[in-house]
Amino acid sequence: MNDSDPSNGLPRLSALLSPEAIGLMTASGKQLIQRIGMDVIRGVVLDVLTGRNIRNSTEILTRRRIAALNLATLQMFIQGSGEIDQFVERLPYFASDILSAGRVKKEERWLAQWLLGLTDKGVQNILRDDYQLLAGYRESYIEACQAIIAQQIQDHGELGGYLQIGSEQKASINWLFMLYLVNTIGAQTLTIRGSDKSTYGKLFEKLVLGSLLHILGFDFRQSGELERTDRVFWLSSGDDDRESDATVLYEAGRGVRFDIGFIGRGNTEISLDKVSRYRREIALGRENWYMATLIIVDRIGARSRIERIAEDIDGTIVQMSAGYWPQRVARTLHQILGFEHPLVIMEQADIGDYLKARLQDVPLESFIELTDR
Repeated sequence: MNDSDPSNGLPRLSALLSPEAIGLMTASGKQLIQRIGMDVIRGVVLDVLTGRNIRNSTEILTRRRIAALNLATLQMFIQGSGEIDQFVERLPYFASDILSAGRVKKEERWLAQWLLGLTDKGVQNILRDDYQLLAGYRESYIEACQAIIAQQIQDHGELGGYLQIGSEQKASINWLFMLYLVNTIGAQTLTIRGSDKSTYGKLFEKLVLGSLLHILGFDFRQSGELERTDRVFWLSSGDDDRESDATVLYEAGRGVRFDIGFIGRGNTEISLDKVSRYRREIALGRENWYMATLIIVDRIGARSRIERIAEDIDGTIVQMSAGYWPQRVARTLHQILGFEHPLVIMEQADIGDYLKARLQDVPLESFIELTDR
């Protein structure tokens, strides 16, 4: 092996991870549901319907995923150290060669990025998606780590010892081992948090909105499968930015478009870019339908313009942070459509138990089928 090019004998890093760990890295929305269980999913949906923050409700799910992958990464370091000569020292070279090789599987790409302290955003912003810059970045990364380690040794001395898993896997540790490990875990944690935010957001937007409309008495239909056009709804399954998240047909000629987003008070205006392109009338069969717009967001900032702008497009804003916000939706539908439902006049003290009972009958599995399309 040429000492100036330690990347000879490039390993497949994902081979050092268990199938369970690979599954955690690459899981789709449907696969995450299978791991989590429907009872937990219904619990999160109920939390959102009763005004709780979805980030709080899904945090434990994200934390479990991160913890499992963090430990899998530690095991990868230990196993790799026992199986590959100078494994830790060569990790930055392994990583840069994998990324430079072109198209690789998601799990291999993520592992390689993490080993260089990078996330997808880091590749975009630091490397500008130009993998020809990887060699220079790699050398800068190695030099920075070596400088930090030299200072640590000067201040505190050498680090020694070993880590062992069972009776077979064992690895000597030093400052380089620990620094590369914590840098990898740090990048991994940022990636998984970002991934979960996107995955859970898309997943629960459909589940929450579908559950709400079912509880309000509308019948779920697949888009295009409309044998009747009264009190039915369908959920978006496409990427067309003009398509609403849900469409409700109430009675001949009248309906409502719904848009939902788990976005914070500083970003609520962005949903209007999409909503403002909705047509106020749509053609179904031989009829033109007037479509009102109802926008559901997490919460609105004190100085937000969104409510005034929504009025300009005949839209209504509902905040999910408000306790029992589904009642506000029901009352809004009552105002614009003459919609009648128990929630319209229900005492707030009774709403939580009512939603919990009705949620048991919601066909969540039907909504889940749309999440990965």
